[in-house]
Amino acid sequence: MIQSAAEFPSHSSLTLLSRLMLRSTERDSGALLEQAELKRDLLSLDQDAFSELVALAHSHHVDVRGLQIILSLICEEKNAPQMTWAEDALSTERARIANAVAFLHEICGKFQEYRYDVTVIKSLDHWPDLGSDLDLYTNADVDQVANLMQASFGATFAPRSWGDRLAHKWNFLIPGLPEPVEVHAGRLGQTGEQLIIASSLVSRARRMHIGGYEFQVTSISDRLMISTLQRMYRHFNFRLCDIVDTAALADGGAIDYAQLCSLASSAGIWEGMATYLQIVSDYAKIYRGTGLDLPVFVTSAARFGGKEVFYNRGYLRVPIMPQSAKLYGSQLACVLGRGELETGARLSLLPWLATVAAAKQKLTGSDKGIW
Repeated sequence: MIQSAAEFPSHSSLTLLSRLMLRSTERDSGALLEQAELKRDLLSLDQDAFSELVALAHSHHVDVRGLQIILSLICEEKNAPQMTWAEDALSTERARIANAVAFLHEICGKFQEYRYDVTVIKSLDHWPDLGSDLDLYTNADVDQVANLMQASFGATFAPRSWGDRLAHKWNFLIPGLPEPVEVHAGRLGQTGEQLIIASSLVSRARRMHIGGYEFQVTSISDRLMISTLQRMYRHFNFRLCDIVDTAALADGGAIDYAQLCSLASSAGIWEGMATYLQIVSDYAKIYRGTGLDLPVFVTSAARFGGKEVFYNRGYLRVPIMPQSAKLYGSQLACVLGRGELETGARLSLLPWLATVAAAKQKLTGSDKGIW
């Protein structure tokens, strides 16, 4: 349950990381005091604790931004070992990202050379950070994609889980690229149920210059809907990057809430989308004193907020029962009410898939092969 920064039942490293990402860049008197406290806390970390903080930042896709903030806070302490640890970690991560982004640009270029539509989804949302895989959406046939990836990059297929098959996505492994390339072909969503979002995603895409390259990426509304599908309907957890990225979009006035409501409603996930935004707002408010300036039609549509979120195993967890289950039920009722029987059939498989994954996780410690 999210209560206050002092009471929030979090791992100490996540609390410190949240303070860094959500409070340390403010310039009011309270924030300046917080920066002094953060500097003291950072300089008190031994190497193991510092490595734990960096590992957590990496799993939450905020390590580049977090390390940059750390270096700015302790820049006057030239002889502090934390300076060396931060510089080394930042150099390593930047090298990984530079390699991945160069590959990503080359892959997208090959799609364009073959005249296949391709849009980068998720992976570049956290820039200058980068996720653990490279995600693409295309309308091309998967056989065409496979031929392209094999002929141009010597790629091989990674094993597919049950969830991958339902979602109509494939992972490719490329020599020289540690990150898998995940290609979503014609469908989105955990069970491939999101044809409505997928069918118009390319038409709304925009061009962005990132890392010295130009990419086609999702519109802001599609980006937020895909994040909602991931957090509220599949993984049931939040990374800190979800909070930081969404808050930055809202603060910058980049979100067209009316358009977002229209698109998310057509996809049957408006309540989940509104709930996602409410959780982001509630969590941001803990560490910086203000949430997001959400319209009333957003807050009134949210099924629950930050007080239901809890910390467990490195992430902020969204409760499945009954909160997320109700969102799923609302989505299913929406598509069935519109007579979308094939989509409803796909969605109806989700509880069974989740049950099998949970059972395998309990027995073996991993749900690999299921999700």
